[in-house]
Amino acid sequence: MAEAGLDGVLRRKIATAKAVQSIGGPGADRSWRQALARAANEELGLALDVTGLKMQTQSLSEVMELPFVGGLIAVLQGPAEGTGLMLLTPEVVAALIEMQTLGKVGTQPLELRKPTRTDAAMVAPMLDAALIALEKDLAQEADLVWAGGFRYASFLDDPRPLNLLMEDIGYRMLTAELSLGLGARKGRLYLALPAKGRGPMPTFTAKPAVDETAAALGFAQALAEQVQAAGCVLDAVLGRVALPLHQVMSLEVGALVPLGRATLDQLRLSTVSGAPLAQGKLGQHRGMRAIRLSIAEQGGAQGLRARFEANAGTAMGQASPLTRMDQQGFAASPLTPSQQANPPPGLPLAQAG
Repeated sequence: MAEAGLDGVLRRKIATAKAVQSIGGPGADRSWRQALARAANEELGLALDVTGLKMQTQSLSEVMELPFVGGLIAVLQGPAEGTGLMLLTPEVVAALIEMQTLGKVGTQPLELRKPTRTDAAMVAPMLDAALIALEKDLAQEADLVWAGGFRYASFLDDPRPLNLLMEDIGYRMLTAELSLGLGARKGRLYLALPAKGRGPMPTFTAKPAVDETAAALGFAQALAEQVQAAGCVLDAVLGRVALPLHQVMSLEVGALVPLGRATLDQLRLSTVSGAPLAQGKLGQHRGMRAIRLSIAEQGGAQGLRARFEANAGTAMGQASPLTRMDQQGFAASPLTPSQQANPPPGLPLAQAG
């Protein structure tokens, strides 16, 4: 008695394990739902909702017990000469045909009739679209081995030849409960494929490892490019003068401000914040007023670059009223014809460079 009880427990455990293995992964479950809905919408403009889906492994004799009466039998061809089956119940067939002929799914009671080859030809593109979508969705799933590569091959008006067309092996059966046309009709779609996979192995694409150092360098380079492309305003200062506040407040158009020892060959180039960068002299280049640098402040060209970088943070600041008054009339602007013919005394002509 004890041995018989132990044997019964072992049998139940083995049967449970086989049932779990036969169900398949969540990939086929999720992907078949999405594939059916997408194919119906894209091919027919039909709202199709999978309200339930069951997966199990069945023998050929169990497959032959499907409710074939009034249903559309589609034979599928797959990898390594594998043969599959898709069965649409009369409600599903009627909804697919009505959508293509009437533009909507009817609600009147069905008159049971035998599907024809014309029905199969009208339904086949939607079935193939669903199978293709299933294969694409399973490209990186283990279920691709048994669910991928099948397409519509032919139509049968009698289920009896299936015993000869299909191999006597185990089949993965996916039973989908369908709601079509927002619930106008409800039916089932059965998909039976060989349980032993014959299709291509899935291609797993490994995500490249993120190199934090390279990412940081890339960010720094991108930031540097943005900063280098930013505009930089420089002031050419001919001279500076200190005036009492009451005199500044009384300035008006046409007033003369003496600049003391200011000369055209001792211009100073500075940032808008007043930090000196270099010295030069005023001249002309291609009809434009220009400044030719002569002496860089503190360290030549390297010192000039260092001062640019040191003052980069303050270069966007606002210039003082005195600084803005100093730069009036000294921005690069075209000379008049009379100025080009007779430049003012002491105005040297700067050369390119």
